[in-house]
Amino acid sequence: MHSGIVKIQEHIEPLRQEIIHHHVYNEIEDLESLRVFMEFHVYAVWDFMSLLKALQQGLTCTTTPWFPVGNPNTRYLINEIVTGEESDLDHLGVRKSHFELYLEAMDQCKANTAPVKTFLSHLQSGHSIEEACQIAEVPLAAQEFMKFTFSLIDSLDYPLQSAAFTFGREDLIPNMFISIVADLNQKFPDQLGILKYYMERHIEVDGDHHSNLALEMTAELCGENAEVWSKAQQVTIEALQQRVKLWDGVYDSIKKIRSYKA
Repeated sequence: MHSGIVKIQEHIEPLRQEIIHHHVYNEIEDLESLRVFMEFHVYAVWDFMSLLKALQQGLTCTTTPWFPVGNPNTRYLINEIVTGEESDLDHLGVRKSHFELYLEAMDQCKANTAPVKTFLSHLQSGHSIEEACQIAEVPLAAQEFMKFTFSLIDSLDYPLQSAAFTFGREDLIPNMFISIVADLNQKFPDQLGILKYYMERHIEVDGDHHSNLALEMTAELCGENAEVWSKAQQVTIEALQQRVKLWDGVYDSIKKIRSYKA
């Protein structure tokens, strides 16, 4: 493995552990709190897809007339990841993006999908992300999370996008959360089956095959340039800090809802 990859992994490990052991997971003890979590997390699932497509657009030719763009190995790596994320198999064997699968999981457990659908609708009609967030009343923590992601997308800096994608997104769902979903699924099998499948699929595809592809892609893009690796490390730290803030927002929202009912 490239020494730049190893250095970043070692440097970010405390932050990764902070995310994996975040106190929000202790608060997810019923369907209501899980719904709150999903109503925040869905925006991270969506902008993950946006970051992925930004990388594909930058590292391959997505327009006509076609010309060979960039490194053929890097083209292969990003296209392979896109195929899995954008057209995977759902629990019924139907082709679907992971975002669409997540929306179905939200619908099944009766989480509120109206805000994110309103958000997307207004984006499609020409509103800016900031305007769509205001109209759809997207939680502030989710707004800030997406703002950081799109600042990276707008930078057109593909090594840094790849670093944030690789280290900040692919391997952050802890076993603790997966166990919580599995336990709740035993109590409510008709409401969490799709989410359980999504989590299992995430581990199977994203946590193994896609993570390895993403690591290789980042190594290809950063090459042997020490300055690029240094910037990649800093961006990775910022991406992980944004995840902590997103989870803080979920935690605060769950606690607030409980305080109203107390």
